[in-house]
Amino acid sequence: MKALLLKYWDRLRSSFWFVPAAMACLAVALAVAAVELDKAVGDDWLERLGWSYSGGAEGASLLLGTVAGSMIAIAGTVFSMTLVAMSLASSQLGPRLLRNFMRDTANQVVLGTFVATFVYCLLVLRTIRRADEVAFVPHLSVSIGVMLAMLSIGVLIYFIHHVSVSIQADVVVARVGRELEDGIGRLFPGQLGKPGSETSNAPREARLPAAFEREALPVGSLEDGYLQLIDADALMELASQEDLLLRLERRPGHYLVHGQALVMVWPGERVTEALVDRLNDAFVFGNQRTANQDVEFSFLQLVEIAVRALSPGINDPFTAVACVDRLGSALCRLARRDMPSPFRFDLDGRLRLVAPGSTFAGIVDMAFNQIRQSARSNPAVAIRLLDAIAQVAVHVQHARDAACLQRHADMIVKGAREAVPEAEDVLAVEARFMSAARALRALHG
Repeated sequence: MKALLLKYWDRLRSSFWFVPAAMACLAVALAVAAVELDKAVGDDWLERLGWSYSGGAEGASLLLGTVAGSMIAIAGTVFSMTLVAMSLASSQLGPRLLRNFMRDTANQVVLGTFVATFVYCLLVLRTIRRADEVAFVPHLSVSIGVMLAMLSIGVLIYFIHHVSVSIQADVVVARVGRELEDGIGRLFPGQLGKPGSETSNAPREARLPAAFEREALPVGSLEDGYLQLIDADALMELASQEDLLLRLERRPGHYLVHGQALVMVWPGERVTEALVDRLNDAFVFGNQRTANQDVEFSFLQLVEIAVRALSPGINDPFTAVACVDRLGSALCRLARRDMPSPFRFDLDGRLRLVAPGSTFAGIVDMAFNQIRQSARSNPAVAIRLLDAIAQVAVHVQHARDAACLQRHADMIVKGAREAVPEAEDVLAVEARFMSAARALRALHG
């Protein structure tokens, strides 16, 4: 349930309607409260303030009608500008970045400001009664409408600046890089249940029972799609209640088809239809990958920007270099963190869940492979890749991680020797390769 709620909350954050709708509801409440306050305090008290609207019913109706009409027109313009910005970002940087623009709170608040001002003016306008009826002019409410209109003008000026900045490649790369760093901090080390510690009865290392492979039964997915979220608490609780050992066969980011193995359950004879349903309830699927529990997705966003920038149709190595810098920074953070153990225990120290996760070598391969392949003939990007490897080498903790970095450095320099036509450029790449190799040898022999 928690994972499902997180999925719906993420969808709300990525939608254009939620924040404007919430602000429109606040505008309704403000309009009702302001009109009731007008009725309660009367005009004499408001006139003593000296700043409230003091005109008649005709003027108030004209003023609020003008503000309401202009606000809804500007809201349409703001929406059109947002679509243009997203279209440019999609064509230049990649369609998967559209979600980042839709999650931009500033764009949602700007659109909500104009919609809320329109709703407020419309509701106040309907309360104005002329002299042939029982005359009523909500002076305070009209004054608040004017203030909202002035605020909307300031918001419009800010929005024009924000849109022009937000579509710049370096700004987009920096935003994705920050999301990647946040994901690393949130997920590494990640916990699915209670890992073994000195204060628990769980061993520091564990192995699957000898009969696990023979007796465990697979539980398949009940739907197709990308695995977005796993409700770890629900899995641990279910495993403890039913005295089961579960081994996850997929992790967030993987695509599954109906019936494909999702989790192995031991002992297998305890698998029932009810258990299959409860297990599937702990997994949330969707039409696309998300960064909530899938740190590789944020890496791939930077990789996609870099690869598109290196394509012949765009040919923008500067953006690719910026992506490599952010990838290097993220890998430095990741190298300083311990990868979470796949073995998770309950409070009694019994192994309940095996959850294989990402490895440092696998993430490095994913981060560098496509960029390295696309940058074979581009010495500037190859040099920056080697610089990033040298930076990450300072932070790695294990010899196997250093070996992974060395393997990529070897492939980069080999590709440059084969694809770069100028001998001087090849020498520059080789010089950076030697620097990276010395850094790896100095720290890890």
